[in-house]
Amino acid sequence: MTDTLPDRLCNNPKSPYHDAELLERGVGIRFNGAEKTNVEEYCISEGWIRVAAGKARDRAGNPMTIKLNGKVEPYLRDPEPA
Repeated sequence: MTDTLPDRLCNNPKSPYHDAELLERGVGIRFNGAEKTNVEEYCISEGWIRVAAGKARDRAGNPMTIKLNGKVEPYLRDPEPA
């Protein structure tokens, strides 16, 4: 597997942008220079992330999210697969 990250990645397994193998390796996100640990989805080219909005849930039990715009910098926490 290469060390390049996709333009868009999502934690939700139902999403077409979900990549379980990559998520297992550990993906970190720097957003506007600050480390974010609660990112549900990101898009580098459009410059946004989706973060959980507290403990609120939608009808299906998924976390409610807020879209934040800014500079997105993803990186691999564990560069070598285990």
